[in-house]
Amino acid sequence: MVQARIAAACQRAGRDVGSVRLLPVSKTIDEARIRLAYAAGCRFLGENKVQEAHHKWEAMQDLADLRWSVIGHLQTNKAKLVARFAHEFQALDSLRLAETLDRRLQHEGRSLDVFVQVNTSAEDSKYGLPPEQVADFMHALPQFGALRVRGLMTLAMFSAEADQVRACFVRLRELRDRLRQTVPDGIGLEELSMGMSGDFEIAIEEGATVVRVGQAIFGARAVPDSHYWPVATTSP
Repeated sequence: MVQARIAAACQRAGRDVGSVRLLPVSKTIDEARIRLAYAAGCRFLGENKVQEAHHKWEAMQDLADLRWSVIGHLQTNKAKLVARFAHEFQALDSLRLAETLDRRLQHEGRSLDVFVQVNTSAEDSKYGLPPEQVADFMHALPQFGALRVRGLMTLAMFSAEADQVRACFVRLRELRDRLRQTVPDGIGLEELSMGMSGDFEIAIEEGATVVRVGQAIFGARAVPDSHYWPVATTSP
């Protein structure tokens, strides 16, 4: 069903369906259901809370080709967990975190695909860099050799007004297009991670290459989104 909706959105936008990666988000989903998803062909899962993701990774070591993307805000004191197991991190928004991740990854002998998170809604409750700070941030990233910058990520405004949601995605795409003219060599901007269960079709119409979909695949969760997308004022 979700794949059919992705295909329909791509058709409306005149895009190849192969240009959009579906990232199933397995937060709160237990190991048994994840194993069913794996049996159905899923090989990449997104998790908001790094400790939950790390626990699942440890419990499913037998699924050697199952990869994990950490998509939620990360405190520096938990960077060592991400460095240990994650294949992708989509919420990079500070040089302090970049430095800590890089140091931990060097220790582990690993590298990590990362997305820079941008606050396109200008809401104080959201993490991510303001759009006007992203260019300078990108120019500082080449010093962190274990981080492979792949693109940008955003959370749209939670709104029933489709135009307000769409505007967030347009801002990210337009920012990416401007940055392409100035970013240092080695910084990739091919990817735009934007869109979740309630708005991924709009995101695809505006250029998303990764959509993070949980409830539309696994069903409603028992806890509110705020448990997994904490407001910026509640964490250091």
